[in-house]
Amino acid sequence: MKKLVVQLRSDGSVAAETFGMTGAECLDYIEQLEALLDAEATSSQFTEDYTRVASAASDSLVQEDRDR
Repeated sequence: MKKLVVQLRSDGSVAAETFGMTGAECLDYIEQLEALLDAEATSSQFTEDYTRVASAASDSLVQEDRDR
């Protein structure tokens, strides 16, 4: 299940974290949150899900080359 967990902090800042999303898909959700809040992300980092998808794609390309 895909989730976007949003935390509103007492200082007025907002923290958000995505779950159940792979690759760059999470960026679409953060972009929509920024639009809803009329705000801009000041910092971010990719989770293991983002990097796992990137390395899986690389592995499949290597596999395809071996099959030729």
